[in-house]
Amino acid sequence: MVGKALGLEFNKKIINTLKGEQMNPDFIKINPQHSIPTLVDNGFTIWESRAILVYLVEKYGKDDALYPKDIQKQAVINQRLYFDMALMYPTLANYYYKAFTTGQFGSEEDYKKVQETFDFLNTFLEGQDYVAGDQYTVADIAILANVSNFDVVGFDISKYPNVARWYDHVKKITPGWEENWAGALDVKKRIEEKQNAAK
Repeated sequence: MVGKALGLEFNKKIINTLKGEQMNPDFIKINPQHSIPTLVDNGFTIWESRAILVYLVEKYGKDDALYPKDIQKQAVINQRLYFDMALMYPTLANYYYKAFTTGQFGSEEDYKKVQETFDFLNTFLEGQDYVAGDQYTVADIAILANVSNFDVVGFDISKYPNVARWYDHVKKITPGWEENWAGALDVKKRIEEKQNAAK
């Protein structure tokens, strides 16, 4: 979605991690950590989606709107990006993505961590329109990607009114939202297939 916001075109290569394609020797040469996403930009390689987002806006942004130069604003954006990486994604993976391998969602304790994470996000959004303050930034785009995955697998976002308000707004203004949602629907389909196979 950041690429769309910046008007960039990518030569995408899909890596199917469920088939272990990330362990292909050619991919490991590019990224020894064999994680996705991975960006190769004119010979420069970087992985970890939030690092990629910041790199792209720093290199290709026409201005600093998505990642302001103001050090305090950057600090809050970075905190939200780390929150996304350290809490949002792990709770998604630990509860919902377990179904990719087991056909079952995670434990009740895992679910409580999902709820706690959304409580935090709801608090961040109290009295403000965007996750890092009064300005739409890369933090909104990163967190939108994860929140959409929670949404598509049935997590009730409406219980978190600030998150629901923010989510409704940012998905309307974020370039590439439709493509992101299509990817989320694919995640849902694969989880449902695994759950049906486990019955």
